[in-house]
Amino acid sequence: MQDEGRRNALRAALALSGACLLGAGRPLQAAPSSPLLAGPPAGAAIQRIAFGSCVHQARPQPIWDDVLAAKPELFVFLGDNIYGDTRDLAVLEREYARLAAQPGFQRLRASTPVLATWDDHDFGENDAGAEFPMKEPFRQAFLRFWGEPEGSPRWTRDGVYTSALFGPPGQRLQLILLDLRYNRTPISRQIAFPDDRVYERWVRRELAAGRAVPGPYARNPDPAATQLGERQWTWLHEQLRQPADLRLIGSSLQVLADFTGWEAWANYPRDQARLFEAIRQTGAQGVVFLSGDMHYGELSRLDVNVPYPLLDLTSSGLTEVWTIPVPNALRVGEAHAVENFGLVEIDWSQRRLRLSIRAVGGAERLVHEVSIDALAAASAWL
Repeated sequence: MQDEGRRNALRAALALSGACLLGAGRPLQAAPSSPLLAGPPAGAAIQRIAFGSCVHQARPQPIWDDVLAAKPELFVFLGDNIYGDTRDLAVLEREYARLAAQPGFQRLRASTPVLATWDDHDFGENDAGAEFPMKEPFRQAFLRFWGEPEGSPRWTRDGVYTSALFGPPGQRLQLILLDLRYNRTPISRQIAFPDDRVYERWVRRELAAGRAVPGPYARNPDPAATQLGERQWTWLHEQLRQPADLRLIGSSLQVLADFTGWEAWANYPRDQARLFEAIRQTGAQGVVFLSGDMHYGELSRLDVNVPYPLLDLTSSGLTEVWTIPVPNALRVGEAHAVENFGLVEIDWSQRRLRLSIRAVGGAERLVHEVSIDALAAASAWL
């Protein structure tokens, strides 16, 4: 945290938004029903946002030392914040308590405001969606754990999606966190892999041949298949119309990667196209995606049939690592299969954005810089 004034302005903005906030070891209280659209209070613009996903509550978590050394003004959890994998509320709450007892998490919580969305393992079941029977009580448990203020509109939504605005005009950052679980159509599986045993035998053959290995899932051609649900789509359009100079859209699953065969927006092609069209229709400039889930870090870039070149920085996991190579036609450089977190650094004076993936020990594994002004329709890519 750079200074106490910046920290207090950030906490006030989060409280006004009704967003999920932890700080100084306990939830801050927000004014009841305070609207996000009223905007943040006057204060310094945010310059450093860290994020990550996939942290197992029962495993060592040395990554928090490196997160705190980076001095973020905000940390964003993008899902699999615990591995609950249960239909028993008491079990889920016990696993949340194990995360809360982790010393590194406690230090983060005591010093840095935190925002969170969920993915399947804290939603409750591997790769689950709208069909999961415990989604509503588990949604409430999520909001309780992350200190959602009483009266926040998040309590009344069909999911845990939320957003917040920070900073003055000209340096205004919008953070949007999506929910890809509560309303999601069941995912489709490739015909060639009717069960995990068949898939695992095929994986062994592909690895022996030295090839990258996609997951067992397929694209769902059904035009009605969705990840967000109509209420969240309406809300997202409203958010994209808000004035902002830079927009970080947090997605628990990769937005751009194509085609990994694991859970991703690419499995729901109509939803993915609808997202790009929403950016175009609303005129939303400055969009950058932040994603998780994959147990490795990477950057994806798409510059065809989109309003302007789009970037998706994936950070995963804080404790979990997947070493089997996975294809991604839109990957920039390499995938980094190490424990890692993502860092977004904003130079408002130069209007530059620096995206990086950092491993345990603080080493940068991936760095990408871009002009904020390039993140707009008809802008030249720098």
